[in-house]
Amino acid sequence: MFALLAQFPMLFFALLLVLGAVLGQIRVAGATLGPAAVLFVALGMTAWGITQGVELTVPEVLGTFGLILFTYTVGIISGPNFFGSLRRGWPVMLTTVACVAIAAIVAALGGKALGLPNPVIAGTYAGALTNTPALAAASQAAGEAQLPAVGYSISYLWGVIGMMLATAWALRRGARDNTSAAPRLEQRTVRVDRAGGPTVGQLLENHAGAVTVTRVKHATGPMMVASPDEPLDQGDLISVIGPADELASVAAELGHISSVDIIGDRTDLDSNRVTLSSAAFAGHRLDELGLGARFGAHVSRVRRGDVDMIPTPDFVLQLGDRLRVVAPRDQMRPLRGYLGDSERGFSDINPLGLALGLTVGIGIGMIPIPLPTGTFTLGSAAGTLLAGLVFARIGRVGRVPISMPTAAAHALSALGMLVFLAYAGTKAGLLFAEAVSSNLGWKVALLGFVVTIVAAAGLLLAGRLQRTDWVQLAGQLGGAQTQPALLAFANTRSGFDNRVSLGYALVYPAAMVGKILLAQLLVLLG
Repeated sequence: MFALLAQFPMLFFALLLVLGAVLGQIRVAGATLGPAAVLFVALGMTAWGITQGVELTVPEVLGTFGLILFTYTVGIISGPNFFGSLRRGWPVMLTTVACVAIAAIVAALGGKALGLPNPVIAGTYAGALTNTPALAAASQAAGEAQLPAVGYSISYLWGVIGMMLATAWALRRGARDNTSAAPRLEQRTVRVDRAGGPTVGQLLENHAGAVTVTRVKHATGPMMVASPDEPLDQGDLISVIGPADELASVAAELGHISSVDIIGDRTDLDSNRVTLSSAAFAGHRLDELGLGARFGAHVSRVRRGDVDMIPTPDFVLQLGDRLRVVAPRDQMRPLRGYLGDSERGFSDINPLGLALGLTVGIGIGMIPIPLPTGTFTLGSAAGTLLAGLVFARIGRVGRVPISMPTAAAHALSALGMLVFLAYAGTKAGLLFAEAVSSNLGWKVALLGFVVTIVAAAGLLLAGRLQRTDWVQLAGQLGGAQTQPALLAFANTRSGFDNRVSLGYALVYPAAMVGKILLAQLLVLLG
């Protein structure tokens, strides 16, 4: 069997996916490994093959493609929220670098106490924090790859499992605290009880965009789509959407919650969910579509993935966004045609934008960055992540859309992650059995265990001191570990909560650069 799998690597790769899918669905204490199970199946199968004298591998080019596909689409998924979080997120990046630096100090001191050579210490550090580019940097600084690889292969497995346990703990705390990704949006009818009330625009300003008004029915006259300059007066009814606490505040400001159902009255206005599938509008701001001027329409909500958002005029749209639109009944059909309203908008991967993003990201990863000890590169993984973040933010270049729908990005991300995990598991498994049986085995295992624990504890403590919610903190653990398996695990356990990907993308680049530099320093100064 092993000889057959060695002769046909793609058959071996497919078998890893099948076994990983089966193992990933097994529940232990109410938890599953999910897609991360592929990594452990690959490691076990490869190590088993070595004991039989057969080397099982997954082609390196396949693993590399899976990695860059995964990191690019993580950037696409996280991009719209990443830059909005950057202003308050830079302290998180600094503390992440500080935590991996403390882990490096522990590795240096502990490695010296155990009598380990510098290259082994550096490799153990890279494995404990599961960072292959750091291993490559340590090997380059040491002038040879064998000793760093020994440390890496022994410490890698606990590096994944240990941080996975920390991630599970964070998610369990998040579920216990009942934190949610965003306040649930509700609709209420509010009756205005005082004369000379504010205009709709003034009301929205008073609540800083937390609510939106979709319909206005004056005491006399037909129902109309709310416009910013529409005055509100005594006896008027308005339909307001927002979080429950904000709706209560609006009611207290204007009058009271009314039981009159103006949403159900479709005599003059209609409301529909319309999918944005026209590529011409991808990457444009909502106010640039001119829906009010063209159709007398108002967008009350935008659903992206599983999250409903109240859009502001400068809200940047993506293909596949589902817009809740209120418009005159006779304008709804032409409005649908204008926006596209095709299911294809959910699944269009935008091949040109994808190819361009991967090309730019790989190019960024190849740029040499000077250091006193030489140069290093970010690598294709960090480069494509940065490209994905930027492409999702700008949306288009001229008339060419360069992002993709969230649903398509999630599908490609899952595919890339599975491919990379299968490859990474085989790489670790090739050296695992030999490394564990060597004289250095128990020392490296002990040091790797301590380094992973120190990093996990530091990241959890720093996250709570910065009041990061538990679900995003779970993503930050995966990003600080630069480990796709942790992101897969956290996504599965959280139901693909967007905060997980946001936390991952927020700290991944800083952690990647920090660990590459620190691994080289451990070789030279450890």
